[in-house]
Amino acid sequence: MINYIILFANIILLVTGQILFKLGIEKAGGLVWNKIITSWYVIGGLSLYGIATILWFVVLSRLPLSVAYPLQSISYILGIAAAFFIFSEPVSATKWVGAGVILIGVYLIAK
Repeated sequence: MINYIILFANIILLVTGQILFKLGIEKAGGLVWNKIITSWYVIGGLSLYGIATILWFVVLSRLPLSVAYPLQSISYILGIAAAFFIFSEPVSATKWVGAGVILIGVYLIAK
């Protein structure tokens, strides 16, 4: 069970890093590189990615890649949720259905 908790922590860190990247780019006004590279949002996102990578190494040492890697697709679902709830992006019913299909796949792989 602890291995799956570590994997879930890895996923949460990756998604949170992506959210921070998006916030940093928005605050910079787009791809304004001198603002992006000094953005605390982007620096925070990179830091979370570093920690997530260390956790990923732990996961790879404990779980088969054929299980761990597909389970990371949960991040796609969390990304859609973040787009909708944090960034107020429109998310179509088709995307939600796709997220459901991913969840079914995750269940089948983890089973």
